[in-house]
Amino acid sequence: MDLFRKPKIGLLLIGAERFQELGEGTAEGTYKERKARETRRYLDRIGEVADVVFDEPVYTREAAQKAVDRFYNEKVDGVIASFMSWAEDFAWIRFLRELPPMPLLLVSFVRDSLSITDTNDENQFIDFLSAGALVGFQEASGSFRRFNRPMSDMTIGTLDQVMPKITAFCNASKARAVLRASKIGLLSCYNEAMWATYVDPYNIFMKIGPEIHFLSVMEMVDEIEHTDDKEIQKIVDDLCRRYEVYPNVDFEKFHASVKATYAMEQVAKKAGIDLLVLNDIDTVLFKFVGLRPGFTPLFPDEKMVTVPEGDIGGGLSTYILQMLGGRPANFIEPFYLDHQKGLIVAGHAGPNHYHTGEKNTIIARDERFAKSQWKHAGAPFAWHVFPAGIKTMLHMSEKDGKMKMVCTLVECLPTKHYLASYSHADFKPVRGTPEELFDKICKNGVTQHYGIVDGDHLDELEMLAKLCDFDFCRID
Repeated sequence: MDLFRKPKIGLLLIGAERFQELGEGTAEGTYKERKARETRRYLDRIGEVADVVFDEPVYTREAAQKAVDRFYNEKVDGVIASFMSWAEDFAWIRFLRELPPMPLLLVSFVRDSLSITDTNDENQFIDFLSAGALVGFQEASGSFRRFNRPMSDMTIGTLDQVMPKITAFCNASKARAVLRASKIGLLSCYNEAMWATYVDPYNIFMKIGPEIHFLSVMEMVDEIEHTDDKEIQKIVDDLCRRYEVYPNVDFEKFHASVKATYAMEQVAKKAGIDLLVLNDIDTVLFKFVGLRPGFTPLFPDEKMVTVPEGDIGGGLSTYILQMLGGRPANFIEPFYLDHQKGLIVAGHAGPNHYHTGEKNTIIARDERFAKSQWKHAGAPFAWHVFPAGIKTMLHMSEKDGKMKMVCTLVECLPTKHYLASYSHADFKPVRGTPEELFDKICKNGVTQHYGIVDGDHLDELEMLAKLCDFDFCRID
């Protein structure tokens, strides 16, 4: 699944059929010519954030139906619609009726400036008619609300003012489409130590989109047995070139961990998995594999997202953020608050994307399991500190058959490796104290798992929650 593709958005621009030829011979041309120039401006600007599907402005019922058919056949992620002035509403009403269920954003573009001083002048009169997008927006809003389509929203403003909402709409529409085409692999079962992370697979498919496939440890064992050790050694050598390796690392166990990671990724890929949710504290895994795979993703360009602890909600958080952020996302658990320093200390054991900078990752022993009875006790893993910067932090879980999102911004601080066995970093809230932040978070009822990614994606998450009918809480 290509998480980083541009959104594919249909654009519907409705004009007044009876105005088309008015203004012939004037300085700025006919109404239709003026609208063609406006159209190019909208296409150029929206084209910066999406691949736009568009033929020409719509003036007739037939053109509205043609737009519906094209948007459906080309599988657009969503549609942006706008009245370019007052216009006959029959094309719009037909469009609302015929368009299959998909995200729809009604936009009214306000001109940056006007110079209408005397409409006795024909050129200015045509400009007056052409500038009446507000009339069209009001007209369109009535039918928009009467149809009351799901996944719909509206906005008004200059092109600069509405572009942030258009961008959020495009990205959220793409995320919804990608989720509906994705496959989740659960290896191999829910986490019996964390009942609160359980979700209903049928509900996930029906309301969000992804299929859930259950993968087995024995598939992984079989893949390990049939994997070429020479191929694994090449990967080990490459990791050693990329990252510092601690002196106490056992290279036989290093090889075993990389081999198990490779086998796990191959099992998932053969099943067409996009999001792999590993129950990495499952005793069956330790009994038959002898370790927790410590190096996924093996390669920096890996598209599959992998998360630990059998938490599908936490996996969806990480998967969605990686999609919206256009860069690797991470899975965290806030551990404790350092009141004196005003810090949140967070991270997680198990799989986490670690190819974000050579100095951020060390190949180290998994001290947590070093004294266990398992075959490869203390096998190394990619010990990672998360890169510094502003992060979006997102929680997802299920309540009463409905998914919820709780999200905020945090600042990840430059951090040295100090929490053995856990990828980690120090964080602080963007606003307020850590205590205030978690008071607000926990009043919504969460688990301890979150995804994080660089940048501010709160607007896109809010739009995605609206499109997917999630409960949503944004903590600014």
